[in-house]
Amino acid sequence: METYKGKVRLVIKNYPYKYRDYSHMAAEAGLAAGDQGRYWEMHDLLLKNSPRLDRDSLIRYAKELGLDTRAFTASLDTMKHAAVIERDKKLAVDMDLYNTPTFFINGRKVIGNRSYEYLKKIVDEELKNAKK
Repeated sequence: METYKGKVRLVIKNYPYKYRDYSHMAAEAGLAAGDQGRYWEMHDLLLKNSPRLDRDSLIRYAKELGLDTRAFTASLDTMKHAAVIERDKKLAVDMDLYNTPTFFINGRKVIGNRSYEYLKKIVDEELKNAKK
């Protein structure tokens, strides 16, 4: 995003894995942290600490980040973002997606965790094609 400031847009969608016990709650935790401006920090903690994604662990991560844990816990317990998460899951099914992460760069589907250089090459190609 820093390299292409003002030229690209990042859209994040949630696709909790249906066979993981806590994946939906982890998606909720990310969005709850996002409500407090700390989405990416929570995202990184979730990846680092997976598979420890139970409720108590998520609340502990929120404390580590200095979040308002009362608001965070309320979001988890009420599943405040459930509608957004379910909408994202339906979109993934409708698009026949089964892998995370999956990136779309101007409609080009890129599956899997790819290097910066790999993604940069595609973005450069798409920006060049957009100028034509």
